[in-house]
Amino acid sequence: MRIAFFGDIVGKAGRKAFEKHVPDLRARLKLDFVGVNVENAAGGFGITEAIAEALFDAGADVLTLGNHAWDQPEALTYIEREPRLLRPANYPPGAAPGRGAGLFDAANGAKVLVTNVMGRLYMPVLDDPFAAMDRELAACPLAEAADAAIVDFHAETTSEKQAAGVFCDGRASLAFGTHTHCPTADARILPGGTAFMTDLGMCGDYDSVIGMEKEEPVSRFVTGMRRARFSPASGPGAIAGVFVETDDKTGLALRCEPVRLGAVISETVPEV
Repeated sequence: MRIAFFGDIVGKAGRKAFEKHVPDLRARLKLDFVGVNVENAAGGFGITEAIAEALFDAGADVLTLGNHAWDQPEALTYIEREPRLLRPANYPPGAAPGRGAGLFDAANGAKVLVTNVMGRLYMPVLDDPFAAMDRELAACPLAEAADAAIVDFHAETTSEKQAAGVFCDGRASLAFGTHTHCPTADARILPGGTAFMTDLGMCGDYDSVIGMEKEEPVSRFVTGMRRARFSPASGPGAIAGVFVETDDKTGLALRCEPVRLGAVISETVPEV
């Protein structure tokens, strides 16, 4: 099976880049399943139904969230109606609407488990993310109930994200980090067969500060003062993520390579 997952969509620039490049990539890479983190898709803060539906139309099979999951109030009701939109699985029981994991159909007829989890270092404190990953992976074992399993670990620190990858090794096809919007250079297959990348980066305008217009973030660092709300950068966008090919028998990874396409960043697309 061939899978691609993309980092956080930031504002209109990220949405336009995703909608421009992903339909072609689905055909070019013969992708069976595509996912993307969307917690910054609506003006940099959260997700709306209209935006989600446009991303599904562009080729996304599943959308994941994070610490900005509820910044758009309509997400609280939309997520109850849309099983392809996932929030972090480690919310306390009954605390949040929707679900943190799901089993989805790939284009080739395979079953794909996707789990969205949020880390706890320098993030809003939820329940234990490692217990949540263990619960979801155990409930739908790879190569038994699922043909592939994907974990989006939405977290601030590289250490926590790398620990999550090691924790999932051998039980997931792909584990990766999101949230920090900077693609890391460590796409690889771990010893147990799980594809891993510390952070996928973002879909957005890279002539920015993590996808936001530069003036306000720089001003805050220089002066220590908050003068305005962050707003997504609006220049030409790029997409960043990871491509994985899995073994049909085991569900474990055979290939793991970065995908980057669009303005500013260095482009790389796997050969198939």
